[in-house]
Amino acid sequence: MPWHTTDIMNQRTQFALRALQTDNFRCLCREFGISAKTGYKWKKNFLAEGRAGLSDASRRPQSSPKALDEEEIFRIVSLHNAHRFWGARKLRDIYERSWGSAPSESSFKRVLRRCGLSHERLKRPSKMPGGRIAHGRRASACNEVWSVDFKGWWNDGAGRSNPLTVRDEFSRFVLELRHLPNGRTETVRDIFAELFANYGMPQAIRSDNGPPFASANGLLGLSRLSAWWLALGIELERSRPGCPQDNGAHERLHKDIAREIQELSSSRAVSDPAQRQAIFDVWREEFNTQRPHEALGLKRPAEVYEKSARKWEQPEPEIEYEGMETRKVASTGKIKYGMVSYLVSMALRERYVGLKTRSDGRLEVYYAKVLLGHMDERTESFQAIEQPSEQKTEKTGAQAARASQPSVSQTQGGTFLGEA
Repeated sequence: MPWHTTDIMNQRTQFALRALQTDNFRCLCREFGISAKTGYKWKKNFLAEGRAGLSDASRRPQSSPKALDEEEIFRIVSLHNAHRFWGARKLRDIYERSWGSAPSESSFKRVLRRCGLSHERLKRPSKMPGGRIAHGRRASACNEVWSVDFKGWWNDGAGRSNPLTVRDEFSRFVLELRHLPNGRTETVRDIFAELFANYGMPQAIRSDNGPPFASANGLLGLSRLSAWWLALGIELERSRPGCPQDNGAHERLHKDIAREIQELSSSRAVSDPAQRQAIFDVWREEFNTQRPHEALGLKRPAEVYEKSARKWEQPEPEIEYEGMETRKVASTGKIKYGMVSYLVSMALRERYVGLKTRSDGRLEVYYAKVLLGHMDERTESFQAIEQPSEQKTEKTGAQAARASQPSVSQTQGGTFLGEA
């Protein structure tokens, strides 16, 4: 018969007493449903220790060579208190750099969990990726793509804050975290002028579709700021409207800022914008130079990032259109050709566009390297380039524009468009 846990000690005692008197030990073991080896063990323990010898001994080892001592636990907890939102892997990397060898990642997790300093994360279903009218460029080197956005408003002791964030997509290096008095084009342009002077220029800039980075109702979404980027030879990458996951890494940066700065701002003595900016600067320095990033093999962004070889020239070189007629866009957003004025884009006012005659008599209108649309003298109209729908996943609008335009060569004087 099997032994039940509810009366196991009573059955073991009964077996041991009968084992001292039986003439057929193996038959007794079969009656209690145990092996002869187990029976001899209980008989031996009973003779040596009495009834106490029949209880189960703890299987826990008397000593563990891998057990953490008090000093190690103190270091782990201290690191967590200094970096409340960092995970066990990042904390272990800091520990190893500071004190040499470090306990395992699982030991970090166990200590933090037992101290009530962490909890299991809920796994959320991943979102399906989608297409977008853009080049679809993903950074494979420093300065290939910069991403930019505003964090979003919050209030602290100094009033409302809506910091501008700019980062290098490949290295995760935060180029700028700056409180701005407003989000006007001129204000943001001044920040980028400083960034270009300090770090050089990227190949492309990724943004959402909001101002001042883009214009929801403008031609190809162009704004005055993005038109300036194009004039400098910087390509545009935009996420789909209402799809922040298209710029997910930048959104994750904003999540860290929200947890580590915004939610804690009420407990900090912030009385003026200068103090607020000082907090931003300290956080950015720590993010770039101290915080390990798993996507970088636990390296710091500052260990990976290198300045761009594309230097920013001053004064800004004018765009030249080889083999094309040029027209200056008036303050009204129109260009004049013959006796007719064509409305092109307010974002391009005071800038030059190139006109190329097609075989069907229509004129292609280019700005920098981008085909904007066509002018038809017969109907005296300007027709913007047709963009595919959001669901279309073959060629994007920008790719179709590049495929239909002449080849491009770069010179010191600016961007030239020549015959292929």
